Amino acid sequence: MCTDRRGFIKFSALSALTLGLESPNIAASQNSSVQKMAGQAKPIAPGEYSQRQQNAQRYMRDAGLDAIVLTGGSSLRYFTGAQWGISERLFALVLPANGELGWVAPAFEKDRALEQIQFGTDVRTWQEDESPYEVVAAILKDRGLRSGRLGIEETVQFRFSDGIAKAAPAVRFTSADPVTARCRGIKSPHEIELMRLANRITLKSYEMALQSLKEGMTHLELATKIAEAHRQLGATHGFALVLFAKDAALPHGTMAPQKLREGDIILIDGGCSIEGYESDVTRTTVFAKPTDQHKRVWDIVKRAQTAALNAARPGVACENVDAAARKVIEDAGFGPGYKYFTHRVGHGIGLDGHEWTYLVRGNKTKLEPGMTFSDEPGIYIPGEFGIRIEDIMLITDNGAELLTGPAPSIEQPF
Repeated sequence: MCTDRRGFIKFSALSALTLGLESPNIAASQNSSVQKMAGQAKPIAPGEYSQRQQNAQRYMRDAGLDAIVLTGGSSLRYFTGAQWGISERLFALVLPANGELGWVAPAFEKDRALEQIQFGTDVRTWQEDESPYEVVAAILKDRGLRSGRLGIEETVQFRFSDGIAKAAPAVRFTSADPVTARCRGIKSPHEIELMRLANRITLKSYEMALQSLKEGMTHLELATKIAEAHRQLGATHGFALVLFAKDAALPHGTMAPQKLREGDIILIDGGCSIEGYESDVTRTTVFAKPTDQHKRVWDIVKRAQTAALNAARPGVACENVDAAARKVIEDAGFGPGYKYFTHRVGHGIGLDGHEWTYLVRGNKTKLEPGMTFSDEPGIYIPGEFGIRIEDIMLITDNGAELLTGPAPSIEQPF
């Protein structure tokens, strides 16, 4: 899973706030009150977490795994609801294919850990001068897994997996992806509901913020207004990458300062989090009047997005969705390959902004109902401008749908 882009964007937005850029109450200028859209969200219930754990145990047996190990991060949250960061001190969950969950926590953090732990009563601690890896090995031993196959979740730090391997030398280590990716890749109706709401909030935030456009404003000012609009709508972690004019030809942005001028392309790519579930929406418009070239390229990108959507259905390989969008762009003269459409057409999304699997050439994974992806083709002309349109796509029983209404035109992005 990739987080670099989002980390960069959030850092840029924080920099803007630190510099004291104006962050007005956007909604107040339009309406005396703003409905907190995020208040419509229903949290994940304990029963849903229990079902996820049961699914994981079933998939472990399918994959020949005896247990998996998770540390802090989105997979731990997915299976248990526990929210714990990653540090040099091991906090971990051992989820066996059969038997009770086992938790490992620093002794001085036990009270805080117990606030997070909803499932399982086997919570073992380690003092600062003790090995947490021996504690993990003891949990495995007590479950009869002294020499079993242990799946390691992909974000577990090497020092943790290496420490466990040394403490339990007879255990065979492998990837937990056949369990974690399989569980998380298929979204439940509740997850889809949360993602749909998150994407609607992001789209509304863009609409609110773009009403404040004025010549000379910086990209950081606009990004800050978008973050503020997200906050007013009740979302957490709202952010946006904002690019003007020729800088929009750099898909993930630049550190260079940007100021808005009449006729500039405006590319906005961002999202928010609702009950942990991410949105990801890109809209490209223009300040004042678009040129014929702007409109032509925008229309090509829109057709490419539609081609990807039409190609996506259960049983289709991920790479074929990318190919459908890429063909539209290449046939319009913006090829070959990655010359102007410089990235894959989409990534999985859920509790992480980028997660399994990817709509990219060479990925023969078959689509299944409940999978969610970005559908984000783009054309980037160096030194001139770039255009990208992005909405989240849900694979349905017999096709695919977008979680947000598609953009009508470059002049009317909502």
